Amino acid sequence: MARMPAMSLAAVPTRRQRTLEVATEAEKRGFAGLFCPSLGDPIALCQSIAHVTNEITFGTAIQPIYYRHPVELARTSAFINEISNGRFRLGIGVSHGPVYQRYGLSVGKPLSDIRDYVNAMREAEKEAGPLPPITLATLRDKMLDLALEISDGAVWANGCRSNMPKQLKVTEGKENFFIGDMIPTVIDDDKEAAAAVNRKTLTGYVQLPNYRNYWRACGYVEEMDAIEQAIEAKEFDKLPSLMSDKWLSDNTLYGSATEVRDGIEAWFDSGVSTPIIVPSSTKGGQMKAIEEFFALYA
Repeated sequence: MARMPAMSLAAVPTRRQRTLEVATEAEKRGFAGLFCPSLGDPIALCQSIAHVTNEITFGTAIQPIYYRHPVELARTSAFINEISNGRFRLGIGVSHGPVYQRYGLSVGKPLSDIRDYVNAMREAEKEAGPLPPITLATLRDKMLDLALEISDGAVWANGCRSNMPKQLKVTEGKENFFIGDMIPTVIDDDKEAAAAVNRKTLTGYVQLPNYRNYWRACGYVEEMDAIEQAIEAKEFDKLPSLMSDKWLSDNTLYGSATEVRDGIEAWFDSGVSTPIIVPSSTKGGQMKAIEEFFALYA
């Protein structure tokens, strides 16, 4: 029997009630979990998921720390943890520079900020009640080391499958340590069309220095150098063409149903215990993509 992945589920305006219906359907179909990205309000969505489901694991992947005071997040997270009978996982992270700029946020250093934030949440636990397991948004080794030290798991977004076995060696023997990765996924027999959707999805990510440094560390120096040169020249329309097939296939899933299912199995084999599928479609929006993903395991 195929191992069941988890799914990313966003609280998109005008479709929030439908999103909760998707959550209950995912539980019925036996998916491994539901993880809510920062698009929308992941905490609000998780609270609603707690009420409409009974068994499925769910959580944030991720809640940016600069949006909420740690004491306030501790209280809300403890509440969701309690009413869901321990099914909730709190994924937190520092998000990205353009987000801070858009909201006028003042931020510090990622590692120390995360450490201080988690410490503040742990302190607030005395008043709030038991916290859920905390997972840190991770890309490179220093954040993974911090996750091992102060949290209960690590979650990547657009991670390199080929690099996971090497990077995850430090987690060996760490029981109950959550390891997830958010994987952009498009199911379509027209592989080039599916790849084009994933290239569009990752266009914003390749413009972020921390991601380019991560992908360089994974061995994609030529691609990242070319992308950086295009960014410096403000030739943003060139970015998709600079994403090699090898690089794209290492970070995303696309192609026929068989190819995507085989790819998910390969992600499990890489050491990622919870592949989190982020479905997109060549034929429609989020709901169409979810319909195609459900059909993958019908």
